[in-house]
Amino acid sequence: MAELATIARPYAEALDQSVSGADALALIPQLQALATVAGNADMQQLADNPKVSAKQVIDVITGVAKTPLDAKVSNLLATVVDNGRLAALPEIAAQFNALVKSRSGTSDATIESAFPIDDAQLPQVVAALEKRFGRKLNATVVVDPALIGGIRVVVGDEVLDTSVRARLERMRLALVA
Repeated sequence: MAELATIARPYAEALDQSVSGADALALIPQLQALATVAGNADMQQLADNPKVSAKQVIDVITGVAKTPLDAKVSNLLATVVDNGRLAALPEIAAQFNALVKSRSGTSDATIESAFPIDDAQLPQVVAALEKRFGRKLNATVVVDPALIGGIRVVVGDEVLDTSVRARLERMRLALVA
């Protein structure tokens, strides 16, 4: 079977092309709710059951998600279920989220810190990182005492590691070489 990212890409791109900027942001929580339900193993098993119709699967998913759906999201869900691609829905949601954020010039950032970053310091850290990465960042802070000190920032496939652990590792490699 083809990789889920490959299967999900056309669906995510089609949905992205069918909506405008502000509307796209409103669809993200709806898709996330559906993706959470669709990612459940029991839901996958129900969708794969030949005795259960596509409409029944859609009704169960929308009932469990308990989120009012936009017509475009409903159409996407129906298409995904009809094509037997329910397993790809979480990846579709992730790719759609990435497309919307890249179009708006924002990215998700994970800031790993050895110590908690208080609410007064976080805007300053985010502002410096936005300048460094050249785009608006939606930051999530994770405390990792193993870093010893400093921070490690992951934005997409870019990593900025200024932690003490990384510096010690670079020193160790220099001494061994």
